[in-house]
Amino acid sequence: MSDEIKHECGLAYIRLRKPLSFYLEKYGTVLYGLNKLYLLMEKQHNRGQDGAGVATVKLNVDNGYEFLHRIRSNAQHPIADIFAQIGQQVGDLEKYLPEIQSNPELMKGHVPMLGELLLGHLRYGTQGKNDVEFCHPFIKRNIERVKNMALAGNFNLVNTKELFEAIDLEPGNFQKQSDLAAMMEVVHRYIAEDADNNNGEANIAQVLKRAASLFDGGYTIGGLLGNGKSFVLRDEHGIRPAYYYADEEVIVAASERASIRTAFNVGENEVKELMPGKSLIVDENGEFTIVQILEPKERRACSFERIYFSRGGDEKIYRERIALGYHLSERILNEIDADLKNTIFSYIPNTAEVAFYGLVKGMEDYLNKIKVQRILSWGTDFTPEKLEEMVNRKIRQEKIAIKDVKMRTFITADAGRNEMVQHVYDITYGTVKKDEDTLVVIDDSIVRGTTLKESIVRMLARLQPKKIIVVSSAPQIRYPDCYGIDMSRMGDFIAFRAALALHKDGGTEHIIEEVYQRCKRYHEENKLHTENLVKEIYAPFTTEEISAKIAELITPEGVSVPIQVIYQTIEDLHDSCPTNTGDWYFTGNYPTHGGNRVVNKAFINYIEGNNSRGY
Repeated sequence: MSDEIKHECGLAYIRLRKPLSFYLEKYGTVLYGLNKLYLLMEKQHNRGQDGAGVATVKLNVDNGYEFLHRIRSNAQHPIADIFAQIGQQVGDLEKYLPEIQSNPELMKGHVPMLGELLLGHLRYGTQGKNDVEFCHPFIKRNIERVKNMALAGNFNLVNTKELFEAIDLEPGNFQKQSDLAAMMEVVHRYIAEDADNNNGEANIAQVLKRAASLFDGGYTIGGLLGNGKSFVLRDEHGIRPAYYYADEEVIVAASERASIRTAFNVGENEVKELMPGKSLIVDENGEFTIVQILEPKERRACSFERIYFSRGGDEKIYRERIALGYHLSERILNEIDADLKNTIFSYIPNTAEVAFYGLVKGMEDYLNKIKVQRILSWGTDFTPEKLEEMVNRKIRQEKIAIKDVKMRTFITADAGRNEMVQHVYDITYGTVKKDEDTLVVIDDSIVRGTTLKESIVRMLARLQPKKIIVVSSAPQIRYPDCYGIDMSRMGDFIAFRAALALHKDGGTEHIIEEVYQRCKRYHEENKLHTENLVKEIYAPFTTEEISAKIAELITPEGVSVPIQVIYQTIEDLHDSCPTNTGDWYFTGNYPTHGGNRVVNKAFINYIEGNNSRGY
């Protein structure tokens, strides 16, 4: 999307089911598991660039030797940094023991990160800071192996305070800033209690049922225990994605299906979705079961996964993004009066490219129908030249905007920064007929509208088209997310600012105050979680009215070219992405009570000038 938002995280889990010597003999390297973990993480690097981490558990290690290891990094390229450190460990050993890679057990004893259980994580900071201490996995150590744990996940919880209260723990300053810390304390506490009550053995399924019943949020988490057990767990609404694959050699799980397919060269149907509320549990012998931990509720898988977040290499996601663009074609045809001759189609940024293909496909289908109708209407009254001209008519597509990825804005003063931001994108001159062509540019979503106003619209206006139509393949983003996407402040949303502007224009600002007072009253009565009061801010206006006001807000001062904004409808979103119906950021219909609390708190924060998150 043109407005960068930080989002999601990525999880990668591998359990080797054979001795390390097996992989040396079959694949020529004892580092097989680490190599595959690197691939899984690299193929999901889009999911997190604030940091990364890897944890390893070694099986059958003699008492007194360390069996749980971890490396984390918040370097500019954290995945590369982590695996460079591991490579350095191996390289240093080879200097003194040249034949060490042919001796699996010697390698295992001397390379800290070489083990049979591997857990990798890619982080975008949505709670906590971006210091390396906040990078997953978190670990707990204990003299009893079962009480050693590494935990990582793709999630946000909105009830961390309540979790600490549930186990009667007063969190420290670090723990207060991390929902993973809260989750870790709960899971670890219950593992320790279960082990103490069962002669040192913890029943992972029972522990997860007890712990997960307390979590309010969307999550996929992975955990490794020091005794060789491990698990991956998905929330009961399926908000965050999870996929797994198993054969005789490995058990694998990740946040994206395509990463598993690529890393292990397997077919689509071989990679399974871990369904809502279920856990992949692997015992110390490498045997796995899929267990229903939480009763599944209405499936509300995040639709942003399909619109933008997940990489488009997954064939289903690719088709869905095509459909998102295709659904917009009829509305755009109406807006341009079907004047394809004088309309140019393009996309900004590159992540909108697949939706752009779908939009163009819709235009081509319309154009082909027109061609057939016109040719049939001629009967025998045509020349080869006339027929050739008709058959060769095409949809006008241009690469209008090019992002200068090397450009950095080093000026911090607002005036200077805005001037520099204008030039983050460059344009292709000579593509537009001045005052004749309409420019249609598609973005996958519009969040803040800042980049559109300060860079893209101003830049496109230099081409002097007759009109600019900005199209979003997603509906209007109106409400905060609290399940793993860093969209938590009401003032960030241009749709919200547009609604406020419409209230001001219409003299209905008293509604804003009334909603604020109700939110304050609900807060005092501990009822913020009961309903989304902010819906009332949008209720008086149609989607088209808000879109028109957004067009005004993203039009820079001094730009005279008419600007129009068209959004995807909720109905067409669900038709395009039928399995990912999570749409709370568009509709305000949150899958958990915590979502209502967050949106109402975010509104209070906005009115009071508090720039804090709503959770």
